[in-house]
Amino acid sequence: MPHTSAGFRRRAWAVVAGITAAVLGAAMPSAAAAKADTAARADTAATAATADGSYIVTLKKGAQGLRADSEGGRKLAARYGARISRTYSTALNGYAVRANETQAERLAADPHIASVTPDAQVSLRTRQQHSQQHPQSWGLDRIDQPDRTLDASYTSPRSAGRGTTIYVLDTGVRTTHRDFAGRARSGWDFVDNDAVVEDGNGHGTHIAATAAGSAYGVAKRADIVAVKVLDDTGQGTSAQVLAGLDWVMKHAHKPAVVNLSLGATQDAPIPEWDEAVRSGIASGLTFTVAAGNQDRSAGSYSPGRVAGAITVGSTGRDDRRSAFSNWGPAVDLFAPGERIVSASNTSDTGTKVMSGTSMAAPHAAGAAALYLADHPRATPAQVSAALTAHAAKGKVRNAGTGSPNRLLQVGN
Repeated sequence: MPHTSAGFRRRAWAVVAGITAAVLGAAMPSAAAAKADTAARADTAATAATADGSYIVTLKKGAQGLRADSEGGRKLAARYGARISRTYSTALNGYAVRANETQAERLAADPHIASVTPDAQVSLRTRQQHSQQHPQSWGLDRIDQPDRTLDASYTSPRSAGRGTTIYVLDTGVRTTHRDFAGRARSGWDFVDNDAVVEDGNGHGTHIAATAAGSAYGVAKRADIVAVKVLDDTGQGTSAQVLAGLDWVMKHAHKPAVVNLSLGATQDAPIPEWDEAVRSGIASGLTFTVAAGNQDRSAGSYSPGRVAGAITVGSTGRDDRRSAFSNWGPAVDLFAPGERIVSASNTSDTGTKVMSGTSMAAPHAAGAAALYLADHPRATPAQVSAALTAHAAKGKVRNAGTGSPNRLLQVGN
């Protein structure tokens, strides 16, 4: 008898990824320029389009369920004329398929199916990009001291993250950049489907160096693995993000941190992303995720709404919550996210200034790596508890309704 409890979701996902903001010049802004910073922020754009003819299929769990990567799972999709393009066996029991709407509806009615959801277009818009030669980032200076008066230095635990790995799911990473000092390597490119990961956009390189660069990074001896899920224009699909999560769960060298500076729009959380992140956390991976740039409640967005992930909001040099940063109980803590200097993809010595909760999240990723280096058996819950307990309390100005007033600090 046909079973339709899962339903077929016709509503298109509008998704944002990258959650990054503007890439700006070297000089610190005046009040007027600060307003221009906000206007120039590449607040990752939501697009209402879905990936044409592509769907994310989740199979039911339990004794009667089929494994997506089994012969029976593959035959199930073929029975309804759906063509499998990607299979998820770790982060999610499901696959991405190509199908028309009628085929997708018939597949959704099968009793083995939990859900069939249109795939989403994931996009990133960067409006300005300017390189700098020898800037210094204030973000590191801020997270090693509880008071706002900066002392032009950064001190972290002696381990500096050695022995940990940070997985960056993004636009790729320029692994040859000198700031990585040979500690960055390619994981997998889910855009070109090969093992050579490059970054033609710059967003992923900036994030990776903020987390673990020798000059610009929090955990200066942690390893970086680049997993490309967005193309060089900042475009991608939810299917690619899920494939990246599935790959990390299969290949992760622990102790490890996964950074996700991407997410969904308020009216379209992505349950499959949430499930995949929860699966990753259950497997022992610590997740740091950007809270989002919509100045709304982070609890309405995937994957920031996942309770076990470390969801990070953004602050500026004055410790005020960034005007763009999401807020609310889903936020675990805040970290520097405005005018952050880090590595650029343009050359092996290039630098770039960017703003957004995307920049805040890798500060926390680096801090998590620092903790794991000294406590390699710590669970994700213990890492999260340590970061929130050590955070400076009461420092964030205008933290937002329901937000915890906690500013990231690294242990010394």
